[in-house]
Amino acid sequence: MELRQIRYFVAVAEELHFGRAAERLHIGQPAVSQQVRRLERELRTQLFDRSGRTVTLTETGAALLPEAREVLRASGSFASKADQLAGRGAATLRVGISSALGPRLDDFLDALPTHDAGARFEFQTLDARTRMEQVRAGHLDAAFVRGVEHAPGLRLLPLWDDPLMVALPASHALAAHNRLDLADLADLPLRLTSREENAVLFDTVVTACRAAGFEPAFGPPLTHLQDTLAEIGAGTPGWTLLYPMAARTVSSRRVTLLPLEGNPVTMRMSLAVRENADQARLNVLREASDRVRRTSTEES
Repeated sequence: MELRQIRYFVAVAEELHFGRAAERLHIGQPAVSQQVRRLERELRTQLFDRSGRTVTLTETGAALLPEAREVLRASGSFASKADQLAGRGAATLRVGISSALGPRLDDFLDALPTHDAGARFEFQTLDARTRMEQVRAGHLDAAFVRGVEHAPGLRLLPLWDDPLMVALPASHALAAHNRLDLADLADLPLRLTSREENAVLFDTVVTACRAAGFEPAFGPPLTHLQDTLAEIGAGTPGWTLLYPMAARTVSSRRVTLLPLEGNPVTMRMSLAVRENADQARLNVLREASDRVRRTSTEES
């Protein structure tokens, strides 16, 4: 029996779909199926019922799922303990971040309990899906994630809500407004990252547009923010949405940034941790998250 087989079993059990589990694990579906079958042979029992159109846990599989999660939790705890010993007792928190946190990361660090002020941090800038997978696998202790309401195997600690801002050409008539309603943008092409790159953002924006009464007309997908802003600044018809921290970096006078009213697009930032995370570490992260949440609520 291998640890990866248990990890694959948990992923399939939480997704109830071998394809989605493979995407979550960033490996091919045949490898997931093969390793789960090897685990079943090792245990001499069937973990999944594959006879119907959907995958379901057998009674044995459902009974073993909590045990499998505990094995993964123990593995993560083992690695964390090794890190602590290597640091001569100093706690090490491995945190996944995005590239647009800015001062918000300082706010989180400032909110850490004073008794944990000596903690060491290792930060990794990764895409959203990879951040969550690394937390599930125990390679990260926590990760900042936007717009996620539910994630199997993870606990989400709310931090703050980010109201997205509109970026459009300064030469466009709408740029003369102080603020916009989302419906005002119905006739302009939307420059947005593809759903494959960021499903949460894509779905949030499209849902907001439909709620405002229109189906967005998509322009070329946003690949690199600065390139897209340069094209918008050059007068190419279109608009995009920016997180507040990213908006602060825009200095071009050819791009106008405006807030939305009526139908704002808001993304919640949360701290993702494993459901079965070490309790002491979870308490530290929860306390810091609660402080950040209270402060952001008071400021708004």
